[in-house]
Amino acid sequence: MDRSREYLQLLAKSFPSIAAASTEIINLEAILNLPKGTEHFVTDLHGEFDAFDYVLRSASGVINQKIDAVFGDELDVSEKRVLSTVISYPEAALRSIRSRTPDMESWYKLNLIRLVAVLTRVTSRYTRSKVRKALPKDYAYIIEELIHETRGDFASKQNYIKAILDTIVSTGRAEHFIIAIANVTRELVIDHLHIIGDIYDRGPGAHRIMDLLCGYRDFDIQWGNHDIVWMGAAAGSPACIANVVRNSLKYADMSTLEDGYGINLLPLATFAMNTYADDPCERFMPVKVDETPADVPQIRLMAQMHKAIAVIQFKLEAQVIARHPEFGMENRNLLHCIDFSNGTITIDGISYEMLDSALPTVNPDDPYRLTPQEQNVMDRLVHSFRSSHALAVHMDCLFTHGSLYLVHNNNLLYHGSVPLNPDGSLAGMEIQGQILKGRELFDTIDKLVRTAYYSTDDDELKLYSQDLVWYLWCGPVSPPFDKDRMATFERYFIADKSTHVENKGNYYRLKNNREVCDMILREFGIEDLEHAHIINGHIPVKTLKGESPIKADGRLLVIDGGFSKAYQKITGIAGYTLIYNSHGMRLVRHRPFESIEQSIANGMDVIDYTETVENTDGHILVRDTDKGRRLMAKVEDLTALLQAFRNGEVR
Repeated sequence: MDRSREYLQLLAKSFPSIAAASTEIINLEAILNLPKGTEHFVTDLHGEFDAFDYVLRSASGVINQKIDAVFGDELDVSEKRVLSTVISYPEAALRSIRSRTPDMESWYKLNLIRLVAVLTRVTSRYTRSKVRKALPKDYAYIIEELIHETRGDFASKQNYIKAILDTIVSTGRAEHFIIAIANVTRELVIDHLHIIGDIYDRGPGAHRIMDLLCGYRDFDIQWGNHDIVWMGAAAGSPACIANVVRNSLKYADMSTLEDGYGINLLPLATFAMNTYADDPCERFMPVKVDETPADVPQIRLMAQMHKAIAVIQFKLEAQVIARHPEFGMENRNLLHCIDFSNGTITIDGISYEMLDSALPTVNPDDPYRLTPQEQNVMDRLVHSFRSSHALAVHMDCLFTHGSLYLVHNNNLLYHGSVPLNPDGSLAGMEIQGQILKGRELFDTIDKLVRTAYYSTDDDELKLYSQDLVWYLWCGPVSPPFDKDRMATFERYFIADKSTHVENKGNYYRLKNNREVCDMILREFGIEDLEHAHIINGHIPVKTLKGESPIKADGRLLVIDGGFSKAYQKITGIAGYTLIYNSHGMRLVRHRPFESIEQSIANGMDVIDYTETVENTDGHILVRDTDKGRRLMAKVEDLTALLQAFRNGEVR
């Protein structure tokens, strides 16, 4: 009773009177009865900033839906496309419209009222307080006035609204005002954004994606293995740093490393040019996924650097594996299996011809020791990663808004898998001498990943945590990876493709089993399974081969459809996104993004297909969500405070 009274006295500092507490209860009850906001799910962005930016700007077709809902058959297709492009890319769209429209003043007056009508529709599911917070300071009063008046009896206020719009045009502020309305509409059309892993690697714009996200209003991230290896690199793990640099060189993506984070690659370049001066490095030519002409000298240098860091990586990984026999990854140490005299390698008793055996820094008597020059390269790289302010800002964002998994509104979000045994039971992983599985495994990993980055102690736990982060990138029981191996060495050095196979964990064989999915949902605390889903990515859905992203009778949704250009030849599309609003869930399949100009010309029409996953009877309200449950708990507390005010327990 004393603790309860103390809590109510603290609550009374925020709501010091019966009137204040009552007003807040009325406000919260009103919010609880609004339709739930729209959630937007995307995954496996892999540095494709322009494609991701397009998806956010178009809200995966939600903006087009709002325009249809407002205007129906009142506008033709071309007029609706104009509105859509103006809302999505206002500056570029207005430049295009100006170039072909002789009477811009009339165009402004006509389309301003249309844009306000769309914004009014978008804001109808929010409180005025929330809308007010999203409005730009310069135009907040005017926009709020227009939204309010167009919701009511429009005819009676027509002259008033017309006067406002005419004045906006006559004062030369029409384009500024249009841009402001477009920005607010985009911000409010999606209430919450979920990024289900793999922001980094392959594409050139991961740092730009992180810049965008760090300024986003309401979002969360579930870490993918490509994110985690960058987190390990930022923490100073040499093995993670080598992997990050190698991946960047493999895909000729130097923009994120150099332009985004200012990583100094000169020591590596100098070492590579000296060590592999006469080596063609043909196996290490970067993968070019676009059609831009190659700069031959630059590509040659990248290949040399690529080979140099790959060899360093194999040595560093062997050191991690030696420290942790519990990882069970000794079969990944292959440098000692090379017979340099005849250019072969023996793996599991089978001898293979090496595609490239020119490895001057590998000492057959001590193959996993770094040379002094290699150690110097790594020392410089570790310093560069640890000193990058821009990288530190983005890592703080990943940790603040990210986690290994998330339970949100009866959905379980994670990247990759939940490790399983062949019979579908939870598989265990040894961490610090304990076998952990399921939710306990995920929670422990989450804590240790944070320790790897934030711990200020140079102790065994920090080193162990950093080694664990590397394991999460490529280990056989790692939830974000879950394959028996990452066959990096074999793909570089052995022609026989049977050695390149990476066998997926049992999860990928069993994920279509509804009973297994239900077991996983219960393990993570979801008991109401009627409308529960697992949502994850990691393995691209091969749409070309007829694969569906909907698994286990709708219980599991795999929404990785190939944002990365490197995957689009396999998937045949440019990714899936998932929309969850007050009416239910639907999957959106995207065509490949070409350019902003092409998107504007096509009227933001790059959606290939939409499929309803689940419809609900009536609206899902805020009270039916996690946010609603928190608000209802607050209402209970405020109701108790009201009673305490009235009986004199709290004054």
